[in-house]
Amino acid sequence: MTVFDFVIPDAVIDGVVLGLVLAGALLCLSAAIGLLRFRDVPTRLHAATKPQVLGLALICLAIALSQRDVGGVLMGLLLVAPVVLMQFATAPLSAHMVGRQAYRNGTIDQRHLVADEYAESKETPPAAG
Repeated sequence: MTVFDFVIPDAVIDGVVLGLVLAGALLCLSAAIGLLRFRDVPTRLHAATKPQVLGLALICLAIALSQRDVGGVLMGLLLVAPVVLMQFATAPLSAHMVGRQAYRNGTIDQRHLVADEYAESKETPPAAG
């Protein structure tokens, strides 16, 4: 691959792609282990969103870099960008919704909450009967 008249050997590109895929796979594995090992909903949600999204982004970057020329890398980035952007948009939203429902169901340990901003939402309004 040639960038600004500087030739990058294929072995270097292969090493970078291998490192990105390995780092992304390890992050996805740590997310899966965290989902199995953590005991409460907030920590499981943290394990499900943070490393999983970063691992996917690293693997998508490796897919784009595996193309051998600058045009191919740009096209690869253009193709994987919607996948990464959808993950960045949907993972925090789904984790928020699951966490809020767990709070309403009472499955979150109240003793570990530092600030309880939803305490008044659990109370029945006076006119509700």
